[in-house]
Parts: sequence; C-alpha cells; structure tokens
Amino acid sequence: MKNDELVYLDLVEVGRRIGAGMLSSVEVTRALLERVAQLDGRLHSYARLTPELALAAAEQADREIAQGKARGPLHGVPIAVKDLCDTQGIATAAGTTIFANHVPARDASVVARLKAAGAVLLGKLQMTEGAFSAHHPAIEPPVNPWSAAHWTGVSSSGSGVATAAGLCFGALGTDTLGSIRFPSTMNGLSGLKPTWGRVSRAGVFPLAETMDHVGPMTRSAADAAAMLGAIAGADTQDPTTLQGPVPDYLAALDGGVRGLRVGIDRALIAGGADADMAGVALDAAATLATLGATLHEVVVPAPEQIVHDAVLLCATEAAVAHAATFPARASEYGPVLSGLLELGRKLDGRAVAKIHQRRRQFSGRLAALFGEIDVLLLPAMDIGAPTLDYMAAHRNDAEARYARVRFTAPFDMTGSPCLTLPGGTTADGLPVGFQLVGRHFDEALLLRAGHASQQATDWHRRRPPL
Repeated sequence: MKNDELVYLDLVEVGRRIGAGMLSSVEVTRALLERVAQLDGRLHSYARLTPELALAAAEQADREIAQGKARGPLHGVPIAVKDLCDTQGIATAAGTTIFANHVPARDASVVARLKAAGAVLLGKLQMTEGAFSAHHPAIEPPVNPWSAAHWTGVSSSGSGVATAAGLCFGALGTDTLGSIRFPSTMNGLSGLKPTWGRVSRAGVFPLAETMDHVGPMTRSAADAAAMLGAIAGADTQDPTTLQGPVPDYLAALDGGVRGLRVGIDRALIAGGADADMAGVALDAAATLATLGATLHEVVVPAPEQIVHDAVLLCATEAAVAHAATFPARASEYGPVLSGLLELGRKLDGRAVAKIHQRRRQFSGRLAALFGEIDVLLLPAMDIGAPTLDYMAAHRNDAEARYARVRFTAPFDMTGSPCLTLPGGTTADGLPVGFQLVGRHFDEALLLRAGHASQQATDWHRRRPPL
C-alpha cells in the first residue's frame, strides 16, 4: 500500500488492520513520521514531535497484539494531542512562550486514557496562545492544507491541520467558544465537542474552566466515536466530570436516523450565515430527511446576549487561569491574549453574577426546545472558509468576532454536545461544515446521525491537494 493511501485510512480501519495483523503499528507509525517529515516543514502543525517514544509505543502495541492482548480500536494507532494536554516528560506550552519550558510530571487524564487504550502518541500539536483566538507572535502558525491563503480555524489549529493532512489519524482539541468546530469546518473534519463534564479536564491547561470542553477531531464520525469511547468517563482527578457509564459509541453507530426529529431555525440561519454556510446546513437537513429523519421548524433562543456574555465570561475565567503570570509578566504575552486578560480583570462580581443568571436562563430555554426535537442542525460558523486577509482586516471588528461565535459559543455556555461534519465546499473548493447539537449526554445519538449522513455522502472523503 502506498503511504498516501495508508495515512488516509480511517482510524477505525487502520486499527482493525493492525489488530488483524494486516499492518503493524511500527509500519504505520513510521509512515506517518515520514509524512510529517515531508510536509510539516510548511504546514507547522506540530509543536513538537516525539518519534522515539512513538516507535517504542508502537513496538509495544505490536507485541501485545501478537500475544492476544488487544486493547480495542485505538490499539497501535498513531494520534496526536493539542499542546495544552499535559504529557509526562514532554514540554507542554499551551501555545505560549511563557510556558515553553513547562515539563509536566504526569499525563493529563485524557492522554493517560489514550495510552491505556493502546494509542501511539506522535507528539503535541500547535495551537493559539492559551487557546484563545490568535497565535503568539513568536510562533509560526499552522497552515491550512487546503489553501495556504485561508484561515485554519482556532484555537485547535494544529489538530485540524495535522488530521486533515494525514499527519495523524485523529487528534484531541478543546472548545471554549468554538475551537473544535472552527478548525473542523475549515479543514474538512468531523469534530466532536462532548457534553461538559463527559471528558476529564484534569491536566489540560484552562482557558475558561466552566466553558472548556475536550474532544476528538477526526476524519469521520465513526473515528470520533472510537476516540470518545477511550477518553470519556468520570475521573477522580477532575471532580466536575459526570458520573455514569460510558456507552459503546462505535456499537451504536448503525441505528440510522429514521424518526429522528431534527430542529432547524431557518430565520436564524439566514440571518447569521453566508450563502455557503447556510446552503450546506440546508443540504445536510435535506440529506437527513431523505434518510428518514423528520424536519421540525423551531425558534432557537435568541443568541445575541449569550454570545456577548460568553466572551466576557471567558475573559474573566482566563484572567483567573493566568493570575500567577499576568500582569506580572505581561510583556511575555501576545497582544490578543493580553487584551482578553485585561478585559477579564476589569469585570466586577455583580456583572459576572448577572452573566451566570442569564446563562442558566438560556440553558433552560434550550432544554425546553429539546422537548420538541432530538437534534438541532446549525451552521458551524457564520462564513465559509474566510481568507487570512479577511481575518486580518476584521481583527479589530468586535461585531465580526461576535458573529463568528454566534453558532458556537451559546453551546459552550450550556455545555451541550455538538458534532461538526463536512457538508460541502465553497466555489473555490474549500471545505464547509455544519453542526448537530444534542441534549446533554446524547453524543451517541449525534454520532449515529453523523455516521448515517456520512454513509449517504462523501464530503468526509475529500482530501486536501497536498
């Protein structure tokens, strides 16, 4: 098999072949390391690569599988994690220069669980500073593999680029205002933001603790299901994780969508998304309808106030997260994250209390909406595939920033699970995605709907022209 074919196998398929002895983990790991060496000099998706550790883990996986000690669908499969997930003995900088020499003594819980599932860690993926909206000026930003002139999506930029370019079979990202969903739509990926508390945040550097979500970024809904199954569940190291069993997400994929109630707010979509994003969302709704789902016209709670509140709450909680180093070492921060932290330090307790009150009220209204529907279908972003020039021109445009998170931030505030899927392209051939939003703990349903959609379409099979 040619390397280009091997590196673009589905995560679940490469795991099956390794488990069946058709491929070795060492063979697959070497193929990906070779591809990283070939391409990442211009894509800049990895903050640091750990080839020796990866090959040692691959050799161990091959030995265990040969001895009949298979651990599951991720055993022997090379993946990578966003560089805010602690990794024992490997620097974890969270996209900053101020923490460039931070070497954790233990793995983040999600990293430990991936290792326990037998996954092979290739390295740490580049990201924006502190997981906010801009890369530190001293760091080379990842490059969109579909077009170097276009945005990668943030903050999980390296996770999006590496997975789309075949430099890993799946990655971990985090989402506070849209940071799994933006790079997923920009890179043509299937990205899952789980229910808040479904996945441990222990050992994951925070942006805003009550809004941060850790989840998989993959090339299919099935691959996301495999990764979520490995990392989900209660964790004594994170008391905010939710109790209860972890479903077998892979086993539940093939139930189809017949009778599924899909909510669609056409006025919200038309008023907040450009033609590319709106068209993809409506096409996705039509696809689900042909598969047996029923479309329900709904009115989503007005998002304007909760979007503004989300940005302010993010600023306040980020100021808490960085209190040990900001403003004491403010000169080492980039201007965008500095601006957020300054904003967060200015808000008083009464303003934050009102934000939390409105947050609970919005969450209640959204929960009531889910009494009528099973999933909500929305665009993943306001505009399809913006260029870097467009993003630079609107850097200081507050309304453009709020518009960008209009379809994402509300569900970070409610902690709702969201699955972003590729659903079309712009006229220039750049990928465009939509998202499915579900009830708390309904990841299995979202993944089943996403998988059904991907059995009927081939958008997730498109690859960047590298």
